[in-house]
Amino acid sequence: MSTVATIEPAPPSSQELPPLTAKQITDDITRPLFTKPPLVWHGAIAAMQALAGLLVIAIALYCIEGYGIFGVNQPVNWGNDITTYIFWIGIAVAGTLVSSVLFLFRQTWRTAVNRSTEAMTVFAVQIAGLFPLIHTGRPWVDFWLLPYPNDRMLWPNLKSAIVWDVFALTAYATTSIIFWYFGLIPDFATVRDRATNKWQRMIYSVLALGWRGKANDWVHYERAYSQFAWIATPLVIGMHSTIAILAAVGKVPGWHATIFGPYFVCGAIFGGLAMALVFLIPMRSMLKLERYITLDHLEKLAKIMLLCGLLVTYVYTVEFFSAWWSESTYERHQFIYRALGNWSFAFWIMMTCNVAIPQLLWFKAVRRNLLALMAIGIAVNIGMWFERFVIISLSVMQDHVPAAWDYSFTFRTFDWFILIGSFGLFFFFILGFCRVVPVISIAEIKAHLLKPSQPKRHGGHHE
Repeated sequence: MSTVATIEPAPPSSQELPPLTAKQITDDITRPLFTKPPLVWHGAIAAMQALAGLLVIAIALYCIEGYGIFGVNQPVNWGNDITTYIFWIGIAVAGTLVSSVLFLFRQTWRTAVNRSTEAMTVFAVQIAGLFPLIHTGRPWVDFWLLPYPNDRMLWPNLKSAIVWDVFALTAYATTSIIFWYFGLIPDFATVRDRATNKWQRMIYSVLALGWRGKANDWVHYERAYSQFAWIATPLVIGMHSTIAILAAVGKVPGWHATIFGPYFVCGAIFGGLAMALVFLIPMRSMLKLERYITLDHLEKLAKIMLLCGLLVTYVYTVEFFSAWWSESTYERHQFIYRALGNWSFAFWIMMTCNVAIPQLLWFKAVRRNLLALMAIGIAVNIGMWFERFVIISLSVMQDHVPAAWDYSFTFRTFDWFILIGSFGLFFFFILGFCRVVPVISIAEIKAHLLKPSQPKRHGGHHE
C-alpha cells in the first residue's frame, strides 16, 4: 500500500478541524504575501514609522549639535544609548537559541517559531549596531574602527572595549543573517513558483538563488544548515560574554565580577524570549496561523523563560552576597545605593518585573493564557531594560570618587527619542517581515506535521 500523508493528533481545541494537507499548509503560510494587508496592519506600520522617525530625528540632531543633546555627563558617560544597546543585543540572543540550539537538540516544536525568532535576531542586531556608532561621538569616522590598510597609518586599538564590540557584533550579525537567509531559500522558491505578479516572481526568483528542490539540493541544504547551527551556538554565547567582559574588566563597583558572563547570557535569553512572546501572540492572530503556532509552542517558550528567570534571580542574589562577602566599602555601598538611593525605583522595577512577575509562569493556566503571556512578556522587557540601566548608569553614579556622587543622570527628550524610536524601528521591521517573508518555515513545518502512516498488514500481505 502506498503511504499517505496524515497529520499528527491536533490539540483538543482544534479536533473538529479537518486534517491539514501539504497544499493547505503552503496556502496558509504564503497567504499574507499574496493578499492585501488589513487596515489594522496599515495603522500599526504607520504608527511604528512615526516612532522610528523619532530615532532618525535624534541621530540627525546629534550629528549637527553633538553629544550634549543627551543626558550623559561625568561620571555617567555611559547612559541611555549603551543601556539600550545591551538591551537589543540581549533580544538578539534568544533567536539563536530557538533556531540553532533547539535544532541541535532535535526539538521539532521549534519549527513553528524559529523563522520569526531568527528575524527578531537579525532586526535586533541591526538596531543594536547603531548605538556604539552613536556613542563614539563622531559617527562619520566610525570606519576607523575597522582594520584596513590606509594612508593615515591608523590601526584599531585592540585594547579598546569599543573595538571588541565591533568584532563581536559584526561576527554575530554576519552569521545570523546568513543562517536566517539560508533557511529562507526553499520558501523563496515556493513563493516564486506561486507568484502571478511579474515583479514579485522576478524578485523571489533572485532571492531563491536557483533552488529547484531536487534531492541533491536538499542534501546540501540540510548539511549546511546543521553546520551553521553549531557555528552559531558558541558564537552567540561568546558574543554576549564579550559584551559582559566590557563591564567586568572595569574596576567600577558593581561591575568587577566574574559572574557577568553567564549573567548576561541568561538575562539575554530571558528578555529575548519575552520579546518573542510579545510579537508572536498578535502575529499568529493577525495572520490566522493558530493551527501552526499553537498554545503548546507558546507554553514551551514560557517554560524556558521561567527557567532563565530563575537563573537571573539567582544571579541577583549572588551579586548582593558577593558585595557583602567582599568586605569592600565601595561594593557594599553600590548595592545599598541601588536599593535605597535616588534611582531606587529603577532597581525595584527591575526586581518586580524580572523576579516577582515571572513566578506566575509556574501556573499552567497562566502559561496558556494569551493575554497573561503577553503582559508578562512586556513586563519582563521593561525589567530587562531597567536591569541594564541599573548595571550601567547607577554603577558609575556612585563609583570610587565621592566628590562626583552629587551628580544625577538626566534623561532628556532626545534620550526618550532614541529609546522609543528603537522600539518603533524594531516593530516596523517585524510588520514588514510578516508581509514579504513566510513567517514559518514551510518545508520544516510540513516535515513535522505531515508524517507517512505505516502500511497495515492483513494476512501477511500489504494492501
